[in-house]
Amino acid sequence: MTTRHLYLARHGAADAFGQLTDAGRRQSALLGDRLAGMPIDAVWHSPLARAAESTRELARRLPDVPVAEAAELVNHVPYVPAPAETPASWAGYFDGFDRAEAASGRALADALVARFAHAPDGPASDVHEVLVTHAGQIAWLVRHALDAPLPRWLGLNSANTGLTIIEYRTGLPPTMVMYNDLSHLPADLRWTGFPQDMWP
Repeated sequence: MTTRHLYLARHGAADAFGQLTDAGRRQSALLGDRLAGMPIDAVWHSPLARAAESTRELARRLPDVPVAEAAELVNHVPYVPAPAETPASWAGYFDGFDRAEAASGRALADALVARFAHAPDGPASDVHEVLVTHAGQIAWLVRHALDAPLPRWLGLNSANTGLTIIEYRTGLPPTMVMYNDLSHLPADLRWTGFPQDMWP
């Protein structure tokens, strides 16, 4: 039985213009150092600059690994819940989303799952892939792996370069190996990506 090992990482810390900060570059390099000891077959990244820059830093530690953009990893809202499904604290977040935008986001989310969230198609050996993406896309893949209700992606967040690993085997439910692990980062780099009132 072969396994797809997905290593999911949010991009490094970025500024208001979507460009990596010095902290984001350090985070991405440290994540690359951690992944360098693993048998990575490919690195895929979101088209957005902060993810592409993070991938360049990370890929320097994986010099022989193919790197490519994947449109499905772009930052988007994967599911707009109905009013009855929306926690009161999230209601304002969805103001202004029309049906066309919600349908487009859901189509991207479905494409993300169809492309990456399954056992390998045919190879005789395991597949190890890194996805450098955004918090919402990681939340959606985790929600899918746990077979949780669609709105539950809202309750999941990831720190910058936090590492989540999911394994997919034919005929078995996905296995959550770890979620938002930050052990590759020093303490001063571990909480970016979360609201500051949550920092310890």
